[in-house]
Amino acid sequence: MPGITLDAGGLIALDRNDRRVVVLLARASETSVHVTVPATALAQAIRRPERQARLARLIRQPTTDVIDLDRVDATNVGRLLAASGTADIVDAHVVICARRSQQRVVTTDPEDLRRLDPTLQMVTV
Repeated sequence: MPGITLDAGGLIALDRNDRRVVVLLARASETSVHVTVPATALAQAIRRPERQARLARLIRQPTTDVIDLDRVDATNVGRLLAASGTADIVDAHVVICARRSQQRVVTTDPEDLRRLDPTLQMVTV
């Protein structure tokens, strides 16, 4: 497994103890593959960090990369949104991060991501 990128839906599923996400992350941990969390998706999912222990634990792991929306990514997000005719910055940032790391996206909403990139590999939870 080359690693996984989690969108906000994947992070919320983890927070709700969704067995499919828990198993995926356990397998990732066992094999030391990287987990990518776009900071924009984290911002959408985290509401009460003191009560979201699973999320807090995930982002503290040494194999988890929280990716900022920097100048380069912001430009690429804007270009992707323009090309797709969509407007969701978080979804576009997830796609940019997954493409760069060549990872599958763990999502609860594959249709929105598919509009941005029909070739994106996804795991729907």
